[in-house]
Amino acid sequence: MTSHHFPMLQDEAWQLVAAVAAVLIVASVIGQVLKYTLARHGAHAAIDNLNRRINAWWAIAILVGLALLAGRAGVTLLFALASLAALREFVPREAATVTPAWVLRGCFALVLPLQYLLVWSGNPLLYSLFIPACVLLVLPLLGLLSGRPDTFLSHTRSLRAGLLICVYAVSHVPALLTLHLPGPAYSNAYLLVFLLLVVQSSDVFQYLWGKLTGRHLIAPRLSPSKTVEGTVGGILSASALGAGLASLTPFTRREAMLISLLITLLGFLGGLAMSAIKRRRGIKDWGTLIPGHGGMLDRLDSLCLSAPVYYYLLRWGWAT
Repeated sequence: MTSHHFPMLQDEAWQLVAAVAAVLIVASVIGQVLKYTLARHGAHAAIDNLNRRINAWWAIAILVGLALLAGRAGVTLLFALASLAALREFVPREAATVTPAWVLRGCFALVLPLQYLLVWSGNPLLYSLFIPACVLLVLPLLGLLSGRPDTFLSHTRSLRAGLLICVYAVSHVPALLTLHLPGPAYSNAYLLVFLLLVVQSSDVFQYLWGKLTGRHLIAPRLSPSKTVEGTVGGILSASALGAGLASLTPFTRREAMLISLLITLLGFLGGLAMSAIKRRRGIKDWGTLIPGHGGMLDRLDSLCLSAPVYYYLLRWGWAT
C-alpha cells in the first residue's frame, strides 16, 4: 500500500455494505417479531440472548466499517484495543497477582502497543518476529537474570501465552493492509473483510445449524453446545459465502471456496482450543464486554489460528 487511507468507496464496497446491513436488518426484524409474539409479556432467555447478539453485531459492523474508512491507522488502532481487552481477559487474576508487576506493565504498556506500531509501519520482518522473540527469548532471559527461572516462567505462563494468542495472532488482521498485492490499494481492505465475514459468519452459521439440526455433540467435554451437524453446516455455509465473495479478491471462485474452507476449519479449531482453556479454568465465557457473546476473546478466538495462516498464505502466495 502506498497510502494509509483508502479512496472513495467503490461500487463493490457499497454493495457489500448494503448486503451486511440487509442481513442485520432482517435479523433484527426476526428478533423483534419473536420477542413480540413469544415473549411480549416477560423475559425469554433464548430470544433475549438472540437480540443481544444481533445488537452487538450491529455495533461490531459499524466499528469495523468506521475503522476501514479511517484507513490502516484506524484498523490498527481498533484491533490494538481489541487485543488489549482480550489480553486482560486471558490473563487470570491469580496469575496477574504472582506475575512481577513490572513485567505485566511492560507487556501491556510496551510490548502490545509496539507490536501494533510495527504492524502500522508495515515492516513484515519486525512484526512477524517481535512477539515470538519476546516470548521465546526475552522473557526466559529475564527469568534467568531473576535468579529463579523456573518460578518466573511458571508465573508468566499465562502472560506469554496471551501475548501469542491475543496480540501476535490477532495483529495479523490489520497486517493484511500492509501486504503488496496485485490490484488497487483498497483491495487489501476487501481481503480483510473477506477474512472477517467468512470466519465470523461460520460461527453464526454453526450456531444456527446447531440450533436447527444439531443432534450429535462433537466435543462434549470441551464445548457442550457444539454439534457435528452445526459445525459441518456452518463451515460449508461460510465456505459457500466465501466463494460468493470471490469477485472482491484475487482468488478464483474455487480458490475462494478452498481458502474459506481452510480458515473456517482453523476458526473452529481455534475456538475449540480456547474452549478447552475456559473449561480448564472453570469459566463459561471470557468476560461480559460484548452482550450476548461474552468477552472480547469469545469473538476473537476463531481468528487466533485463521488470521496468521490466512496472512501468510496471502504473503507467500499472492503478494508481489
